[in-house]
Amino acid sequence: MEEKKPVVEMRSIRKVFLDVIANRDIDFSLYRGEVCSLLGENGAGKTTLMNVLFGYYALDGGEIYIKGEKVNLSSPKDAIDKGIGMIHQHFTLVPSQSVLENIIIGAAVEKGLFLDFKSAGERVVRLGEEFGLLINPDVKVWTLSVGEQQKVEILKALYRDVDILIMDEPTAVLAPKEIIELFKTLKALVKRGKSVVFISHKLNEVMEISDRIVVLRNGGVTAERKTSETNIRELANLMVGRDILEKLDRKNMIPGKPVLEIENLSVLNEKGLKAVKDLNLVVHKNEIVGVAGVSGNGQTELSESLFGIREPVSGVVKVNGKKVKKGNPAAAIDMGMGRIPEDRIETGLLMDLSVEENIILENHLKHGFQKYGLMNFNRIHEFSDKLIKDYKIKTAGSDIAAKSLSGGNLQKVILARELSGQPSVVIASQPTRGLDVGAMEYIHERLLEERDRGAGIMLISEDLDEVFTLSDRIVVMYEGEIIGEAGSGTASKEQIGLWMSGVKK
Repeated sequence: MEEKKPVVEMRSIRKVFLDVIANRDIDFSLYRGEVCSLLGENGAGKTTLMNVLFGYYALDGGEIYIKGEKVNLSSPKDAIDKGIGMIHQHFTLVPSQSVLENIIIGAAVEKGLFLDFKSAGERVVRLGEEFGLLINPDVKVWTLSVGEQQKVEILKALYRDVDILIMDEPTAVLAPKEIIELFKTLKALVKRGKSVVFISHKLNEVMEISDRIVVLRNGGVTAERKTSETNIRELANLMVGRDILEKLDRKNMIPGKPVLEIENLSVLNEKGLKAVKDLNLVVHKNEIVGVAGVSGNGQTELSESLFGIREPVSGVVKVNGKKVKKGNPAAAIDMGMGRIPEDRIETGLLMDLSVEENIILENHLKHGFQKYGLMNFNRIHEFSDKLIKDYKIKTAGSDIAAKSLSGGNLQKVILARELSGQPSVVIASQPTRGLDVGAMEYIHERLLEERDRGAGIMLISEDLDEVFTLSDRIVVMYEGEIIGEAGSGTASKEQIGLWMSGVKK
């Protein structure tokens, strides 16, 4: 029997950034008609390896073969010409343009001196019908949901005749129903002979969609498994090099007095439209309230208004029975509120400042950090060194720039800063987005410790597994309103998923 030949073969791939080895002599193969998942912690080298394959990064060693032919991929255009497409976590669409215009950018069909929109549109419709990606080519991209925008990205790749598709964390911002639709599309792709590389940290999804799994750790391949011959526990162990807890130690707690009260809160988005509409919610001491919902349904505006970053148009927010001054983050902090923002890089940290400087942000006037109007650096060093140790932040030193840290360690810096003051209320927005299973486990444990200590936590997350793992009570936001509520013990993922899609019954 003739040996099956790979459509992609990467041999001894090496990629170095300054003194950091991102890919350490990696061998990777992809075969026709399969979904191969790449697993690994943050910084393991998954996305870097695929960026090399897509021509974003020049390799520093090794060889790449596409369908048996040795290739030099010096740009994404070279990769696309060889039939390789890549869809990143952050889409590359132009919101003001139509679906069709986005798809044909750089690959337009010309008819004389003009673009042949009619033929292009017909082809897009045919591709949509073939692969279950039905979408109106004439609508503007800004009107589409995140799941629909992802369909446009896939259509854009198929329009360019790619038969090797790389997907980087494709389910990160999708609702359960949209994930089901995506998986149907991927299965349709491989059924027609195309090949998919699926990068994800969600082990249950990897087990569902993959034919084969390659695990990376510290820049190298640590294992390869057929999906039918492995399980979630083994994969988690291979990723981090140790056993991961199958179930967190979540104590039964009796909720105490209200620590966060939201009354008739309305908030506008950047377009001047109501993103949060007369919302009412109470979070109690010793309670985690999970706020589920598809991205773009008012969660960001809600969290920003609670912490004073965005001023609401109406409504009242109370912490421990006292009104929080609108549009004043310092007042929110002083009243006992901590915040884990959804974007740790853009709004959570100052990346050019040191780890120590980021740890004392918001607290530079407290803890004895100032003496006679001057900074007490001995006290600051002592404080930051203790938190770096307590929160297991991996850094070469407290004076190292934050931008040198991995995603998981950046999140630990935020946790150290926000939780060290023992806040009464914690607003945790997407606290584990983009993090690997080891970092997720640590952050979940910390949030449960805060809840057991007596904090009330509002957990805003698009990850249903996370919401069910941590929450005592679950509410779902849809178009700025709470569409449903259930206790974590009585809620079903099917019901929560329906609410997330706007179905009330």
